[in-house]
Amino acid sequence: MISRRILLSAAAIGTIGLLTAPQLVSANSGVQIGQAAPAFTAKDTNGKTVSLADLKGKTVVLEWSNHDCPFVKKHYTGNNMQALQKKWTGQNVVWLTIVSSPVGEQGHVDAAQANKLTTDRGAAPSAVLLDPKSQIARAYGATVTPHMYVIDKTGKLAYAGGIDDKPSTRVDDLKGARNFVDSALTELAQGKAVSTTTARPYGCTVKYAPPSA
Repeated sequence: MISRRILLSAAAIGTIGLLTAPQLVSANSGVQIGQAAPAFTAKDTNGKTVSLADLKGKTVVLEWSNHDCPFVKKHYTGNNMQALQKKWTGQNVVWLTIVSSPVGEQGHVDAAQANKLTTDRGAAPSAVLLDPKSQIARAYGATVTPHMYVIDKTGKLAYAGGIDDKPSTRVDDLKGARNFVDSALTELAQGKAVSTTTARPYGCTVKYAPPSA
């Protein structure tokens, strides 16, 4: 059963999708659609340094994840997330899965555990980044898992929000869902402007580390 906390957080976060300023993604972070995506540098689970600045010229997807979250489980159990990862990394898109859960919070994993999850789930991101101090999450205003961001080849934020329009934990709801990430990536690949740039994010609340951590 989904905890009351998760349900409440999903409902509360839903208000973020009702943006008073259409281009504003997060009032806390100041991140805006069409503006430069916040820079970050982090180690992936294999010890390689990943810097957004080094990825300019490539389309980049950021996927916030928590393997214990039932909303995340929906997309992995139904093979939706893996299929998207394989489809788009096969077209030279860089897909970064980010885990921002600090030590002691739901979803926290070390590098070995994260790599095992990738193998066990048949996932295919370009890299998995560990963000236990929640620095990247704060920079982007990530609020839930899965919270999705698409950055275009110029380094500007092209999409931010939920992965699709079915905010549930039911695998059956993957059928017929409108996948905003897939649509944004398709339009960018075709040289078109992204038609839906923001949508209500839904999922489990990102467990932030204290600012001083």
